[in-house]
Amino acid sequence: MLVYPIQLEPDTNGTLLVTFPDVPEAVTFGEDEADVKAHAVDALITMFSSHMDERRPIPIPIPMPSPLADRACIILPVRVAAKVLLWNAMLDAGLRKADLARKLNVSPTVIDRLLSLTHASRIEQIESALAVLGKKLVVDVREAA
Repeated sequence: MLVYPIQLEPDTNGTLLVTFPDVPEAVTFGEDEADVKAHAVDALITMFSSHMDERRPIPIPIPMPSPLADRACIILPVRVAAKVLLWNAMLDAGLRKADLARKLNVSPTVIDRLLSLTHASRIEQIESALAVLGKKLVVDVREAA
């Protein structure tokens, strides 16, 4: 689970401005708190896709997941979080997409889809990719806020 704290501020046009302390380049807005959360997930996915295009690591809040306390936050969908972690593990291992494709014995197109934050990859595929990197995906269940 990847949890990104957000800061909400009233904007001059009556909307809520959303910023992310852990991802300062991501900024969005919403009409109300529910609208903000939908836009915030999209803003993170867009920014993280940009990081991937530039072969940069995606910022992970530390500690992971960060304590929620009374802070507003965005929890990434499980599939997106798993892909973010796979991306960072791949970079940490010094691998490119083509290297991962060879290790998994799949075409580069499969890896492109696997790493696309908007593609509905099967979680088993992500687990297999993490396994060839010596990593294991762990999922947790928490009380709903």
